Amino acid sequence: MKIVHVVEPFASGIATFVQSIVQNLRDDYHIIIHGEREYVMRSNEIIKYFPEENVQFIRWRSAQRSISVVKDTVALVELCKLLQRLKAQKMVDAVHLHSSKSGFLGRLACRLMNIPNVIYTPNGAPFLLSNMNTVNLLYKLFEKLGSAFGGKVVCSSRSEQAAYRKLGINALNINNGIAVDTSHYTPGKVPAASGKFRIVTSARIVQQKNPALFNTIATHFKDFEQFEFIWVGDGEDRAVLTAPNITITGWLPQSQAMELINNSHLYLSTSQYEGLSFSVLEALSLRKTVLLKNCIGNRDIVKKGLNGDLFSNAQEAIVKIFQYYNNPAMLRIMGEYSGWLCHNEFNVDTTCLGYRNLYQRV
Repeated sequence: MKIVHVVEPFASGIATFVQSIVQNLRDDYHIIIHGEREYVMRSNEIIKYFPEENVQFIRWRSAQRSISVVKDTVALVELCKLLQRLKAQKMVDAVHLHSSKSGFLGRLACRLMNIPNVIYTPNGAPFLLSNMNTVNLLYKLFEKLGSAFGGKVVCSSRSEQAAYRKLGINALNINNGIAVDTSHYTPGKVPAASGKFRIVTSARIVQQKNPALFNTIATHFKDFEQFEFIWVGDGEDRAVLTAPNITITGWLPQSQAMELINNSHLYLSTSQYEGLSFSVLEALSLRKTVLLKNCIGNRDIVKKGLNGDLFSNAQEAIVKIFQYYNNPAMLRIMGEYSGWLCHNEFNVDTTCLGYRNLYQRV
């Protein structure tokens, strides 16, 4: 099959998601129409991690993050032209749209180009982002309007699916999955007791990931020398992370990021919402205990008390961190369950088979 992926942004977890599909569906040919957010990661840095034999990249030059009637109209026209050309060359068996901006413009473009075989994976419901009800209402309207253009919405977690169905959109669910080569690491490794208790997260430093909450939690431990916090990644809200015990590494190659997670005691996520975080799944694969903000996406990963816990505010997270610090044996036991859970519920083979079957059905 010839599958066209439309991606904005082409970075972070969404890039990882597309990469996993391309790598695991090697008998299909993938054409990736992508935007670029240079301040996050340049596309040529991402492309080098893709296989060479079954993929083609096309730059979607006018795509951008912010909502603008003029700029988005330009991006829509460009996307229509790209899809029209590929359709004329018989290079479109299915179109897979990734993230909300691609989902809205892509479904409209496919409707205009009379392309019926369309799948949209939000990878995080955008109408859950803002604390302002009017903004969330606007995103809900966009999602419902986009759904009216056609295509099938496929959510990456059950809780995200429930949010879309509550909105009146009949979404499907295919869990995100990973296949991490852990042969270079020692999964379940807990750093020596003489070292600091390391708490790590890996994500863009943006509002969705709630760096302000991460900073509040870290600030509570600033006078405890035995605790350190590491944020792997970068982003526009970097200045929010002011606690002196937080280290910001910037963007690292996956192997280095994995090494930092592997050498940590605890993985912490303060996200406001997720689709299903690949970074958290990587932590599971390395048999790490996870402490996650109770939100859509995150709550599908935690089996409370077995591989970690959910928290609703900073105080709850702080109490849990002290409990983990004082019970290293509990960290090891929970970490083992994390590894089992990742293998059985978030396996990339199951994910890609689900999408392959869906490509054929649509």
